[in-house]
Amino acid sequence: MNSAPALNPFAATELESQKGRRLVLTKWVMFGFCALLVVPLVLILVDIFVKASPLFSWDYIWQNPVNKGKAGGLWAPLVGTFYLVIGSLLFVAPVGILAAIYLNEYAKEGWLNRTISVAVTSLAGVPSIVHALFGLGAFVLGMLPAINRLIVDPNHPEKKWEAGLLTASLTIAVMNLPVIITSAREALGAVPLAFREACWNLGATRWQTIRTIVLPNSLSGILTGIILVVSRAAGETAPILFTGATYFKFIADSGWQKLFPYSIGEPFVAMSMHLHVICTQISKMPDVMKFGSAAALIVLILLINSFAIALRVWLRGRKRW
Repeated sequence: MNSAPALNPFAATELESQKGRRLVLTKWVMFGFCALLVVPLVLILVDIFVKASPLFSWDYIWQNPVNKGKAGGLWAPLVGTFYLVIGSLLFVAPVGILAAIYLNEYAKEGWLNRTISVAVTSLAGVPSIVHALFGLGAFVLGMLPAINRLIVDPNHPEKKWEAGLLTASLTIAVMNLPVIITSAREALGAVPLAFREACWNLGATRWQTIRTIVLPNSLSGILTGIILVVSRAAGETAPILFTGATYFKFIADSGWQKLFPYSIGEPFVAMSMHLHVICTQISKMPDVMKFGSAAALIVLILLINSFAIALRVWLRGRKRW
């Protein structure tokens, strides 16, 4: 007489099988939505780089624009963009990090702390054109006349500061301040409280704890905000349109002036402004020059971001928790 096969007590039940199938289905649905976002982006990038490929050479990077950008290269706007990014970071990074330290480490819960947090969040939603008008009023029309009254030589009144790298960098810094504050505050808050208590029990002051323990362990998170700031600073057009960017500026083709072509008190050329002008303001502009400028701006942002990401990964690898 044959006995019935024994049931496997470890086999999945029908309910568990249904959950597994739903999990697989959900995973593929989410993957499909990601593909809907990534695939068009990749196709756009491929199209830009293919159409810009005839210009790929060192001369295109090293030469200055010629004939209103219809010929030549991109050296002047590339250097101007690099200066703008570095200049804005010099202003926004210290102020944003110090503000985050105050809000996370020193400020007590109360109406003042809540008001500052709401103000920072609200500032992040302000359109870039509004920041441009603020920069025009505060820095170009307000700050520059005061600076010129202090430093301009009466014997050479024509040598005065104009809207340029300083005013544009300050405007970009104000625009990016909420990003730095928010990311730095989140990174500081992620450091375990036990680290602070251990330092306090050893007799360290609050600032010594922040300087030696909290900040080193939160640098990777702070760099996340800086990466976002770099991309936005390099790609914005409206804020610098009113505060110092110009379409063309003569730069020497050799010597130190080509490497350091701009001073902080004079107009400069930036990639976003250059791309905007050659795409909308210059007639009969060759398409290859438009796509070449777009490809160069994308590569510049990717290179700067890649360096910041590599530094963040290295710092994150040094964490002990």
